Amino acid sequence: RADNSDQLIISSYEATNKSSSHTWLQETVRKFGYIDTLINCAGIFSKTPFLYKEEEEDNIYQVLNTNLMGPWILMRECWPELLKANNPRIIVLVSMSGKRSKSNLAAYTASKFALMGLCQTIRNEGWEKGVRITTICPGWVNTDMTENIRTIDKKEMTQTEDIAEICNCLLKLPNTAVPFEIALNCLLEK
Repeated sequence: RADNSDQLIISSYEATNKSSSHTWLQETVRKFGYIDTLINCAGIFSKTPFLYKEEEEDNIYQVLNTNLMGPWILMRECWPELLKANNPRIIVLVSMSGKRSKSNLAAYTASKFALMGLCQTIRNEGWEKGVRITTICPGWVNTDMTENIRTIDKKEMTQTEDIAEICNCLLKLPNTAVPFEIALNCLLEK
């Protein structure tokens, strides 16, 4: 709950609806006059394996469109506004699956590796312009996405408020101290 409603706007962005990025940006700029930070933290999970069944192919495109193209389209749409800001920041919740592959989650892992590569390119593109991007790569996070996970207790997962606190700390850092990548583990990675 925000104590001051003039500091809050609720505006949805549908990752698979390209025009919603423009609407989201316009509403935000209309409310605040500018945008200096963009935090991407949405995605969908998929168990589609490498040797997928023909009927699973549409799922692969849905995962890529949501997890890769959704953030890409929004970051591209916001880029001109971010360049106007003082010390603009982008934070992207990627996933540990963007750094390593576990199990046979081919569609999900491919989407997250691709997102990580996109973020590295954005870092290169924005560095001289003062844009800093940080990827946060958590393992299991206690969200709706992990609702059906039974291999780890929800209390043992990374909590969303902890990620919010990390984002808050990142936004306070000077451009000379912004990390590109933060890996968060709730389980020992072997």
